[in-house]
Amino acid sequence: MSRSRARKPAHRPSTPGLSQLRIIGGEWRGRKLQFAPVEGLRPTGDRLRETLFNWLQFRVPGARCLDLFAGSGALGLEALSRGAAAVDFVELNRLAAQTLREQLQLLQCERGRVHNCSAAQFLQGAGGNYDIAFVDPPFAGDLWTETLAGLVPQLSPRALVYVEAPKTTALEVPPSWQLLKEKRAGQVCMRLLQVGEPGGSD
Repeated sequence: MSRSRARKPAHRPSTPGLSQLRIIGGEWRGRKLQFAPVEGLRPTGDRLRETLFNWLQFRVPGARCLDLFAGSGALGLEALSRGAAAVDFVELNRLAAQTLREQLQLLQCERGRVHNCSAAQFLQGAGGNYDIAFVDPPFAGDLWTETLAGLVPQLSPRALVYVEAPKTTALEVPPSWQLLKEKRAGQVCMRLLQVGEPGGSD
């Protein structure tokens, strides 16, 4: 679905009790959006998001994206702002999921869908063929290995997978996946991986 620029979404005053994040690039650059103050929810910061989307700048327009453990929706919303064709947001917490739906409505964006379920549940029934997947689970949950394994059948050939994890975490990834980018910032390690061709050795 193409983006409509006929009119910009109206700004809405902040709701007491909600926190804010800022879109840093694209159609909604500079917009401040709200997210639920759920315990353990930590949106990817501006500097890390800027680095990530510099890595992805030529792949986001027209891409079908998956934002697992969406939380505030910062990564998926940034992708939509920069021209992603569609984003599926997966968030287990009901309040966080509802707040994210409200932000999409405020932005008058029909290219984002919010799924209030666990990442594992979603991946079991997902339609697949995602071009970009964002994997940023709660650090205390140790969910990286099972999530990346569950992602495999849901990705398009040569898809990109962004993973955010503590710098001490050793990721177990499918052997055909290639590490394209890696950066450490404080206690966090950001990695961008590319899926190998089906049956290929790279």
